[in-house]
Amino acid sequence: MGKIFSINTSSGKGVPKENVQKALLVKGHGIKDDAHAGTELRQVSLLDIESIRRQIADAKAKKATVQIRPGIYAENLTTQGLALADLKIGDKLRVGSTAVLQISKIGKECHSRCAIYHQVGDCIMPKKGIFAEVLEDGPIEVGDPIEKV
Repeated sequence: MGKIFSINTSSGKGVPKENVQKALLVKGHGIKDDAHAGTELRQVSLLDIESIRRQIADAKAKKATVQIRPGIYAENLTTQGLALADLKIGDKLRVGSTAVLQISKIGKECHSRCAIYHQVGDCIMPKKGIFAEVLEDGPIEVGDPIEKV
């Protein structure tokens, strides 16, 4: 079992997401009021803090000036302690007490090289990012459990 390290939302696409303390997962939609909600296979995006921390270390070693933090990759949920790399399409996750996600896509296409890629030489979201559909809605908060069911 893992936990939600950070919840990240934005009102527009193409910008880093901002951290929020809580949000509402809406069945068949995504996070309420998030710019990326409503897409068929990519309603909610997940990335683990462990991968982000490794990229931060790489950036420091290369003296990159880009500020890497949860939400910078446009992920909705930054997880901690959950092995996202072990998940497969169709796996289900319980988030908080009532919400259920189903993994729908692993990885994403990088449309253009971001500042992280240009300064660090790599970006983790295309390889490490996981996407899910919301099967059951419910409120979520930073620190809530997230586990495979």
